[in-house]
Amino acid sequence: MAVETVRTVCNRDCPDACGLIATVEDGKLVALGGDAEHPVTKGFLCQRTSQYPATQNSPDRLTTPLLRRNGRLEPASWEEALGFVAERLLAIRKESGPAAILHYRSGGSLGLLKTVVDYFWELFGPVAVKSGDICSGAGDAAQTTDFGDEESHDFFDLLNAKNILLWGKNPAVSNVHLMPVLQQAKKQGARVILVDPIHHKAARLADRTILVRPGGDFDLAMGAAARLFETGGADPDAAGFCDDFAAFRALATSRSAADWARAAEVGLEDVHAIAAALRERPCSIQVGWGMGRRMNGSAIVRALDALGAVSGNLGIPGGGVSFYYKRRGPFDTSFLKKTPPRTIPEPLLGAGILAAEAPPIRAVWVTAGNPVSMLPDSATVARALETRELVVVVDTFLTDTARRATVVFPTTTLVEDDDLLGAYGNHFIGVSVPVVRPPAGVKSDLEVIQALARAIDERSGERENLFRGTREEKISLKVGGTAREWKRRLLSRVEAAGVTLEHLERSSVRNPFAEKVLFGDRRFPTPSGKMSLVHTMPPVPPEEPGFPLWLFSNSTEKSQSSQWAAPEPDVLTATCHPAAANGFRDGDAVRLESAIGSIRVKLKHDPAQRRDVVIVPKGGNYDRGNCANALIRARLTDAGEGAAYQDCRVRLVPA
Repeated sequence: MAVETVRTVCNRDCPDACGLIATVEDGKLVALGGDAEHPVTKGFLCQRTSQYPATQNSPDRLTTPLLRRNGRLEPASWEEALGFVAERLLAIRKESGPAAILHYRSGGSLGLLKTVVDYFWELFGPVAVKSGDICSGAGDAAQTTDFGDEESHDFFDLLNAKNILLWGKNPAVSNVHLMPVLQQAKKQGARVILVDPIHHKAARLADRTILVRPGGDFDLAMGAAARLFETGGADPDAAGFCDDFAAFRALATSRSAADWARAAEVGLEDVHAIAAALRERPCSIQVGWGMGRRMNGSAIVRALDALGAVSGNLGIPGGGVSFYYKRRGPFDTSFLKKTPPRTIPEPLLGAGILAAEAPPIRAVWVTAGNPVSMLPDSATVARALETRELVVVVDTFLTDTARRATVVFPTTTLVEDDDLLGAYGNHFIGVSVPVVRPPAGVKSDLEVIQALARAIDERSGERENLFRGTREEKISLKVGGTAREWKRRLLSRVEAAGVTLEHLERSSVRNPFAEKVLFGDRRFPTPSGKMSLVHTMPPVPPEEPGFPLWLFSNSTEKSQSSQWAAPEPDVLTATCHPAAANGFRDGDAVRLESAIGSIRVKLKHDPAQRRDVVIVPKGGNYDRGNCANALIRARLTDAGEGAAYQDCRVRLVPA
């Protein structure tokens, strides 16, 4: 029996981008562990990834292309499937133009070589693409508006903090390698305050937990700001490095701290505790992504940015407002240049496809995504795909989205990946390498798009050269090259700073361009050179009489978006306070109903929760009737074209 261990990096949609040690026996993955030498991973993994061998070795794995014939997806050869797709794409482009083709790429894999797929669609069109971001759009827009960029202090700078605000963040589930750093900070004397509408595992770490009203984070932040101004706790220099300081102060002091506390449905002592933590510098604000998924989500993040600024916690070790680490920052993607002819906001994808005219969207290509399960209003997304002429999905399993495809191309998995990775929860970059060979008949996303480029070039011929130039300019040559060659191209920036591909193959390396502390000179890459402060009240979601509970569809230890590490449950568990259960008992089978849909759930009582929330796992399976996004309206956040997932109101009714 041949046994070997191989070092690689996780490519899944998670902040950590962990270093992995794969154990392989006779060519089969038998175990995944954390890389003890990785500075962040430090030898342990989340449950979702440590249990990945079962997914890798699943008999349901796709290993051959599928082509729809007579309404059914049936096995096909690569030559037949590619030829079919190439013919249809060329015909649609000729008849309706490239705007009739939509490329949808999501975060099913965060590998940077997926940008070569984007490059192909630029060259072929450019075609239509999505805009915004369902997960981080609101926060992205907030920090870019406020600071001119979005980035974070060094991952380990948190150890310099005296106080840490975990605001809407549950690292125990969604950022597990932050937990040891938080624990070490506490041992050194730091105090942790957790702010969240729901009670979760991170509360065990907190010295104080504040269960804020869902969507009330803006009010709570304004209350803390009011308290800072009231007690002289604001940074006297803030007016000099912040735009709109007077307007922000006027907004914060337009109500008393007590009034803001009532609006946030917290105690005045909670407001005072946050203000005191901010005043006792340094205080780090760790911003979660969930609260940004509201109609006032960008305003909430902007309010937290403002708290960091006016309290004097910007530009100092142990301070800062951390929302995102610039995972693409070290890499050279300058080959991506063209402007798409149209965009559709990602949260509105289904309705946007259906409404598109002059030309209509006739074809959709899906890379690294399962939009039917993961976007709001699953039914409309499903209908949009079902009514297109051509839908191509590149995936490893027959997902809700793949079941609606015209063609499905099987692609590589986490441990067959050959790519570059940056993290959005720390500054480390690394490479993934194939630790096992993919099954015969499976291609990487890069290989799929290169094969399509060749099929298109063969059918284009001299009469329709894609660049109306010489044969040397054909699209297959533009996107050609091995994964290793593309890695070198993408690494050209950091290679000049001494970080080579060979270095990354030995160990992950901190981004050499990332500063340890941001804005130490209190200068910002904004037009004015100053930080911009929020100074207007955000929108309020409309009332929905008859639907008393706020729905939270949250990440879990057992699932990665719509992918489950353990067997997916037939019925989702819905957790709520006993007083919110509408008379139903713990363990009852009931229906969770919104204005646009319902799903069957098993009820779980939890007296630690607020009485106006109900919590279900994120993702799920739409075709099996256990997808939370079937309940959620497709609505945008106040900026950044994010998805207002958390503004969904529901009720519990008999099954």
